[in-house]
Amino acid sequence: MIRLTRRAAIAGATLAPFAVARAQGNWPDKPVRLVVPFTPGGSTDILARAMGQRLGEIFNQPFIVDNRPGAGGTVGSEQVYRAAPDGLTLMMGHIGTLACNPALYPNLTFDTARFVPVALVANVANFLVVTNGLAARDVQALIALAKSKPGELTYGSGGNGSAAHIAMVAFNEATGTEMTHVPYRGTGPMLTDLIGGTIQLTMTGGPPALPPVRAGQLRALGISSLERLPSANDIPTVASQGVQGFEALQWYGIVAPPGTPPAIVARLNEACNRTLGEAPFRARLESEGAVADPMTPAQFGDYIARERDRWGTLIRRNNVSLG
Repeated sequence: MIRLTRRAAIAGATLAPFAVARAQGNWPDKPVRLVVPFTPGGSTDILARAMGQRLGEIFNQPFIVDNRPGAGGTVGSEQVYRAAPDGLTLMMGHIGTLACNPALYPNLTFDTARFVPVALVANVANFLVVTNGLAARDVQALIALAKSKPGELTYGSGGNGSAAHIAMVAFNEATGTEMTHVPYRGTGPMLTDLIGGTIQLTMTGGPPALPPVRAGQLRALGISSLERLPSANDIPTVASQGVQGFEALQWYGIVAPPGTPPAIVARLNEACNRTLGEAPFRARLESEGAVADPMTPAQFGDYIARERDRWGTLIRRNNVSLG
């Protein structure tokens, strides 16, 4: 069953006495920095701002989104990794920073597996969108066009090794097509060029993709989940259009520096999952093609490990490079 429809049960945790006292005491007694290791405008940024606003209301302290882009998210990730483990620095991680980057950056000076998982926020189906000037009106027409012009169609992403890049690598592999990757320094600039016709297509998350689709600036050919989304029920899945079993979800969740006390993690997880259970917040996510998927920290950690294995294998098999 597709994970977009799953709701994990929320379990309690056994907390060390010192951590309990600290978490139930003054934390957070200062503003919390929520690092987004990418430029503004992409799915990570959009979801971080939505969750940060609600967490700030719950804890009565600002959760300040801090964009720290660079090197496929590794710059911001390393800053969070080396930050004090006091619960005042967090990161909105995602499939790229937590699952793909270990394979893409074999010489990283920090171990992404040591981030402390806090809460999975949402799964986001990728939208396969094309410029209005492209003749293809469905997935099979796009495949036929790409095969008739190997390497001539160009797809954009937020950068080498980004989630959109890896999703298109998976699409090319599944369909036997060859399209040329054009990396940008962020999803926002890429979408601007896509709307302008500089590139022909992309496969990116719903939060940045849906607004230009709804405005008629781009055309959506399919989504990368196995089931249609309630918020975009008019858009068929890629899998239903002859690419059997195709699924390439982005996912987003909060992690903390190694050593962050379990009690602080538990309080954050409880607040995040409480937020994900609120109908207005779920509706806000769904309106942007994102689906809430609450997990315990342990469940989230297991999920990250499985995804790291899956996408790392794809990256190595296709010799994906950052050059």
